[in-house]
Amino acid sequence: MTTPTRSLVIKATNGADRPETVNQAFTVAAAAVVAGADVSLWLTGEAAWLALPGRTDDVALDHAAPIGDLLAVVLDAGTVTVCTQCAARRGFGPDDVVPGIRIAGAAVFVEEILAAGAQALVY
Repeated sequence: MTTPTRSLVIKATNGADRPETVNQAFTVAAAAVVAGADVSLWLTGEAAWLALPGRTDDVALDHAAPIGDLLAVVLDAGTVTVCTQCAARRGFGPDDVVPGIRIAGAAVFVEEILAAGAQALVY
């Protein structure tokens, strides 16, 4: 009998406005990827800006891994999504984000968090 893969859905709601909080979300997401979990990182609110090229450089936090490095880890083996409404409110779309990042809405988020074996965290 095989053990089903646990999935971890992390919603980041802050960006450069709260660097410690958003770094925690990205750090947990990257650590979970490395641990072999199925990870989905959602960027909502001010965190949506981090989906744009170069914007991870706007977040600096002493004694923490750079957000850009953590994002690369998650993109390599997980999923990164920007909230549809959050992107629209900020004036960007699918062609503007870092390659590999998707834009999707609440229905997709709810599907992910209600999946069997899913654990959701909000930062």
